[in-house]
Amino acid sequence: MPPPAFDLAYPPSLEPYNTPARAWLAANAKSWDGLATGALVFDRRGRVLLVQRAAHDSMPLRWETPGGGADDDDASLLAACARELWEEAGLEAVEVVRVVSEGAAREPGSVFTNRTGTAVYCRFAFEVRVRETGDRDGDGDEMEVRIDPDEHADYVWASEEEVRRERVGDKEIPITNGQMARLILDGFRRRREEPVEGERKVVQGGNTVGRHRWEYQDIQD
Repeated sequence: MPPPAFDLAYPPSLEPYNTPARAWLAANAKSWDGLATGALVFDRRGRVLLVQRAAHDSMPLRWETPGGGADDDDASLLAACARELWEEAGLEAVEVVRVVSEGAAREPGSVFTNRTGTAVYCRFAFEVRVRETGDRDGDGDEMEVRIDPDEHADYVWASEEEVRRERVGDKEIPITNGQMARLILDGFRRRREEPVEGERKVVQGGNTVGRHRWEYQDIQD
């Protein structure tokens, strides 16, 4: 199902990401092969959404936030983040709250390579609010997550402590790598420590469908 057209709200501090990937690379004089995005979605209980990579994928059956490569057709990095979230979890983004990094002293942007080490990319991760769909399946969740079985095997909502322990109840949730774990934990930290900006702008997104499926490893774990 293609993503819906959307009007995505975001604070002024995220204006640098309201630009297409190629334009961002040129403006920042970066020679990376591409950019990727990740979406941190939290439910009302403060748990983050994690999806499990498919068994046939790189880093098989490990867990991460929804995300993927920014396409040339994406109006901006913010729009790319919203599109990937829709494609991987069936959730409609309505607001990008903030950008996250790998820790308090780190700038946003996590560099990684593809599985063969022949291409270098940078991922920007954002906290995203989504349109609530109601408790349709009776599990108490306000969001109905839909995953593509060709890309992901399962999903969970995990607390900060569960992410640290890599376990939700009896289910082990090994995170893809240290880079991803740091991004997720920084998302929890920023929610505790940073105020939410009041002013909002709106970027209009289309309904293009992405083509990239990333096979990656982080350069520095």
